Amino acid sequence: MSEPHPVITVLCPADPDVELRTPPGLDSLREQAQIRITDPEHLAEDISGSHVLFLWDFFSEAVQQAWPHADSLQWIHVAAAGVDTLLFDELADSAVTVTNAQGIFDRPIAEWVLGAVLAEAKDFAGNYRNKTQKRWDHRETKRAEGAQAVVIGTGAIAREIARLFSAVGIEVIGAGRTGRDGDEDFGVVVPSGSLEDHVGEADIIVNAAPLTPATEGLIGPVTLAAAKPGAHLINIGRGASVNEEELVKALREGPLGFASLDVFAEEPLPQDSPLWGLENVMISSHMSGDVLGWKEALADQFLANARRWLAGDQLFNVVDKTKGYVPRH
Repeated sequence: MSEPHPVITVLCPADPDVELRTPPGLDSLREQAQIRITDPEHLAEDISGSHVLFLWDFFSEAVQQAWPHADSLQWIHVAAAGVDTLLFDELADSAVTVTNAQGIFDRPIAEWVLGAVLAEAKDFAGNYRNKTQKRWDHRETKRAEGAQAVVIGTGAIAREIARLFSAVGIEVIGAGRTGRDGDEDFGVVVPSGSLEDHVGEADIIVNAAPLTPATEGLIGPVTLAAAKPGAHLINIGRGASVNEEELVKALREGPLGFASLDVFAEEPLPQDSPLWGLENVMISSHMSGDVLGWKEALADQFLANARRWLAGDQLFNVVDKTKGYVPRH
């Protein structure tokens, strides 16, 4: 008598109007696995007996509530690079493997960051404002070449940012858990715990770090006060890494000259946030990595990993649950 197929449960958004509410390509697994499609309301029921959980609804917090019913779970895959909303204590302490979507967003986010740098340096926002007023305003803009940047984080996204910066002549260093010399992408990596000692030289400060206890509130009053006058802060990591109250102050009073923000402590950004009213802020709706075809790429990545799991092979993009990210080997 053959063994029953393993159960793969897919957590999808409850909203039926969401584009690609369910991931494409799941039928290709049905000869080897039983597929359950569920939503946050029914996850507690459907996770029982499941061996794999695919979080297509990647920011859902329903897993923690359903956890007591996860009696057979071996692997969770998150269709996102960040896993901070998922790693509650019971999961972190369990034997369940967690994988993420590292690799899907690296280049798109790096392109967004480089675009933000160029748009600020060349004052594209000013051009748009002048266009609406039919105002001819000749002025000088800044070079990107020769600018100095510090990229907080040394993961895959941060490294892709460093490579694009280097390609246009921006001098870049990294900031990570530990300092070191001779890094292949950054050259020098300084300890993020002493960030205030290094941001004063940077024209561009990029937060590309995952949200962990060490990075929560990392960019606060001390770091912001130490920034170079006129510096451009870019956040594509997590909103909670930046103290938004101090950020507003630093944008109004200095030393920051501009901020390009794709992530926020509360999303969507509340209507009463003072960030909306600042002309020296560019606001993006947590979309820096969301290029055409991104959802199909996320689905294909899971399918490839699922086939490895079904074959008994090693999974890729395994998250170190104590660190909160995929270690670099």
